[in-house]
Amino acid sequence: MVGMTLTLWFIAIILAYIIGSIPFGVILASMKGVNIREEGSKNIGATNVWRVLGKQYGITCFVLDVSKGAVPVYLAGNFAGIAGKTLGSYPETELWLWLGVALAPCFGHMYSFFLKFQGGKGVATTLGCMLGLYPLLTLPVLAVFLCWIFALYVSKIVSGASVIAAILLPFATYFHLESAGLLQSWPVVSLSTLIALFVVWKHRSNISRIAKGTEPRINPRR
Repeated sequence: MVGMTLTLWFIAIILAYIIGSIPFGVILASMKGVNIREEGSKNIGATNVWRVLGKQYGITCFVLDVSKGAVPVYLAGNFAGIAGKTLGSYPETELWLWLGVALAPCFGHMYSFFLKFQGGKGVATTLGCMLGLYPLLTLPVLAVFLCWIFALYVSKIVSGASVIAAILLPFATYFHLESAGLLQSWPVVSLSTLIALFVVWKHRSNISRIAKGTEPRINPRR
């Protein structure tokens, strides 16, 4: 190991899960006397916070959910001495452990320890986790995020835009890493694929409503 023992890696994974479990949407809503799990779509994420409490709270929730993904992942990689390094310049074992840390906040948000293992859809936290893997996924994640913004602008359906972005993530990751000639790309592609599958799975009720034409559209003026 460059800077962390196996024990420290597992501690980092546990801490990343706990940080990911922090339900910022619930906390922000409670400050307004609102139980976000009983309002709107009953989801704890930024979209429902925006829908119920308005744009300011929605954006705040989004930033916090991104941060709780990015910060523990980047700090773990930085502490291990691999953050910012080119893929393949450090042992594959460390890459797998770092990817484990990246997966933990996503699961924390989706299955929060503080909410009896209930949670949100994981889109914003996934974005943060991927960005925390700097520089591995910075460019493909930003590209997918731009696609998400475009899809949201066109449809005004956040869940639909999120599903599209989730599906695009593994492909963007693969083509970016392969074009850079990074031979160890398959573990990272595997992580992005796994997270994308979970995000789509968590949106299954939204997909059903989109198919029926009953999925709510976001109001950007709120």
